[in-house]
Amino acid sequence: MTTLAIDIGGTKLAAALVDDDLEIRERAERPTPASKTPDALREALAELIAPLQSQAQRVAVASTGIIHEGSLLAINPQNLGGLLHFPLVETLKTLSGLPTLAVNDAQAAAWAEYHALAGEIRDMVFITVSTGVGGGVVSGGQLLTGSGGLAGHLGHTLADPNGPRCGCGRVGCVEAIASGRGIAAAAQGELAGCDARAIFTRAAEGDIQAAQLVAHSAKVLARLIADLKAITDCQRVVLGGSVGLAEGYLAQVRDFLAQHPPVYHVALSAAHYRHDAGLLGAALLAQGESL
Repeated sequence: MTTLAIDIGGTKLAAALVDDDLEIRERAERPTPASKTPDALREALAELIAPLQSQAQRVAVASTGIIHEGSLLAINPQNLGGLLHFPLVETLKTLSGLPTLAVNDAQAAAWAEYHALAGEIRDMVFITVSTGVGGGVVSGGQLLTGSGGLAGHLGHTLADPNGPRCGCGRVGCVEAIASGRGIAAAAQGELAGCDARAIFTRAAEGDIQAAQLVAHSAKVLARLIADLKAITDCQRVVLGGSVGLAEGYLAQVRDFLAQHPPVYHVALSAAHYRHDAGLLGAALLAQGESL
């Protein structure tokens, strides 16, 4: 059976036809609507899936934000604008005429990465560092979503009580400091106005400020991972996202984690499915895997 998997992010929308063996046959992408209104998202989704939906038997959506009872709740309004209570499942059912499942994108990615480990472990955490910082937790072989869909929103844990205000309304969240948006917001002088991609490029070229911004993000991630080890006693942490998968970033996180006492150490690895983890995890869940 073929699944039409959809990934809704803060900057882009992606869709793919995924077979039960997790092979991607076709894909399409488009930018997330700049206005980030319900009508704009509905129209963009309709255009995205139009060339693919006739070849699928079901729809699986991985989306940024909290997914609760089929609706999208934007924990950080900066990421998805005015989409609070957007009826995601109902909208995709109406557009496609197909059975539809929706899950948070990082939770979906966590499930895909757990699947990729092929039974090696039972407890793992996935962290995506991109526009924001998200995550998913698998405990005892079960994906944790929580009664309200909040489980795994690791980017909204505290990194610095004196840090910048996060888009969620709290002060000093991991996301406000370590995400691509957080890295860019901290840039000063000649780097002011640069996005995270440009800052990583400048860091690779030897720019001192750029290197410090990237290192600070990696250090905050390492502290988060140490906390997660204490909370979950996970056997592995998998890192994904455009920042998490950037050249040299994982190595820095690993080095900073090594500076913590050994009890907080945990195996780290890059996402096996790279940027397709959310799509594939949603497709896996649509195959009947338990939430």
